[in-house]
Amino acid sequence: MRGLIAVVMASAAIGAPVHAQAQDRMPPIPVEKMTEAQRRAIEEFKAARGADISGPFIPLLRSPEVMTRARAMGDYLRFKSSLPPRLSEFVILLTARRWTQQYEWNAHQPLALKGGLKAEIVKAVAEGRRPDGMAADEQALYALVDEVHRNQSVSDATYAAARTAVGEPGVIDALGIVGYYTMLSIVMNTTRTPLPAGASPALAAFPR
Repeated sequence: MRGLIAVVMASAAIGAPVHAQAQDRMPPIPVEKMTEAQRRAIEEFKAARGADISGPFIPLLRSPEVMTRARAMGDYLRFKSSLPPRLSEFVILLTARRWTQQYEWNAHQPLALKGGLKAEIVKAVAEGRRPDGMAADEQALYALVDEVHRNQSVSDATYAAARTAVGEPGVIDALGIVGYYTMLSIVMNTTRTPLPAGASPALAAFPR
């Protein structure tokens, strides 16, 4: 395991300067160049979130209908799901780590800690290893997300453990979080959405 982590860190060191200098393919659209649909989508976003668009919603604005519908799904999965923040943020971090999505990790790592996820668990996820000392519900969701990512399916034992830990609504919400943040990760990795000013990449790139 130490050897794997060393390879991961070395890969990141080699690739980091290139990533850091990669051009943002879909930067913010100047207001004067926005369509009426784009302006309306931004106003709806501000009304729902009390903030301007940022991160994945900047490239998503190219398709304002997709952005608005994505925001609506995120409103539920982030703020109203059946999972407590400790678990929902855990699933978000696992998904961000799977895609080496720096923006989402930067945004949700502090939220996970604030929600009660142990710092050593967050550190293990960042390093790409199975955390020690997980609570029973964390173990169940870790296995669920890990199998979905690796196998594109879930064993009976893993499904049963997740259902016992968080109930059927919790299983669906967890899978919804995986799907939603996978979409955001794909969008930002493709469009090279940058980190906020002053933030540094926290995730090493996995060897390919």
